[in-house]
Amino acid sequence: MPIHIILAFVNKESGFNRWAKPKRTKLFKIIPYKRPSTSFGYSQAVNKTWELYKNETENPLALRSRFKDSVMFIGWYIRKTHKINKIPLNDPYRQYLNYYLGWGSYAKKKYKTDKNSIIFAKNVEKQSKIYKNQLQGCKKGLNRNKYIIF
Repeated sequence: MPIHIILAFVNKESGFNRWAKPKRTKLFKIIPYKRPSTSFGYSQAVNKTWELYKNETENPLALRSRFKDSVMFIGWYIRKTHKINKIPLNDPYRQYLNYYLGWGSYAKKKYKTDKNSIIFAKNVEKQSKIYKNQLQGCKKGLNRNKYIIF
């Protein structure tokens, strides 16, 4: 998977915060209440999709708060989006629409009525271009014979 796209997803979803969770809703506008979803970690994966990932990849010890596992999850999701909705692997805009809305909602074109999804996808596309340029700029300094471990 393109590294710059995965990094743009992580930036948008969690801001690289391993403990990120959605803000709680409020009861009577002041009392903290439930969270709107079970999303958590770098990838902000919800419980159901995270369990699907762990089962399909036979990685039962994967953690949403571990960077390596989260980026592998995003790569897995991008690959599945490519298979399910035929979105090119290097299309951050439509890949993120799938990530944000889910495969079924994207297929039903729910993004046409969800203005936030379009705004977020454009932001991810813009950020992925920035990361792509940065990675190309420092490529000469990277030694390909060494491993980079997150």
